Amino acid sequence: MPRNDPARDAPQADFAAALLDPDLPLPKGVVGPAGKSAQRRFAVYRNNVTVSLIDSLADIFPAVQRLVGPDFFRNMARVYLTEEPPASAVMFEYGSGFAAFLDRFEPVSKLPYLADVARLERAWLDVFHSTDVEPLSPEALGVIAPENLGDVRFTPHPAARIVRSRYAAVSIFSASREYRPLDRIRPLDPEDGLITRPDFEVQVRTLPPGAAQFFEALITGETLAGAATITVERHPGFDLPAAISAMLEAGVFSACSCSQAQTEQIT
Repeated sequence: MPRNDPARDAPQADFAAALLDPDLPLPKGVVGPAGKSAQRRFAVYRNNVTVSLIDSLADIFPAVQRLVGPDFFRNMARVYLTEEPPASAVMFEYGSGFAAFLDRFEPVSKLPYLADVARLERAWLDVFHSTDVEPLSPEALGVIAPENLGDVRFTPHPAARIVRSRYAAVSIFSASREYRPLDRIRPLDPEDGLITRPDFEVQVRTLPPGAAQFFEALITGETLAGAATITVERHPGFDLPAAISAMLEAGVFSACSCSQAQTEQIT
């Protein structure tokens, strides 16, 4: 039978859809002992699956849950489940589209920073599960001749993410996760966040103006000189030495190369 046979896949799709939508009928072929109705049994199974998925979302997005309240979060998660059912059996992968869902979910429109808080939480989890790689060491840059430093390009570390926000998402994220009060945070102050895992511990930093743009330019393949030029044009007061020091300390990159010197440095 072909791998993508519609006759085989249709019942599985109907079963999966009915698991997340109580308005759908009992899937064909689902029966109880001795051929009796399985409506009640399936309803119990459906509820267990739904509760498990909602619990998983609550574990992934604890700051979002605190900001909206547990009851509201669970009701909101039920709506999300019907729109975006799991696509993988690996549970930590679920919820990758939750932030985008919050962007368009009208009941939370009065919390415009909520989606970016969710992006930080998703990035935190992705960084936590990323591949273990030694971060770039300061010595790797030290062996490159000063006249060639501008031509250096960097390899992004797999456990590094940047989240840029028009709101104080990093402060709200941190305060919510640490159960600190939010009343001193100015939510409309833009913040950029850097999520990395130096020494095997996930860390979230608030980046100074320009640093996110600088790191993103390097991540996309710009040379050190090119990224610095792009950043300074938009942020004249950008502190380049401080940014380089911060990226080495945080472990944003895992390797660097210099075409002029025809060499690559790792660690």
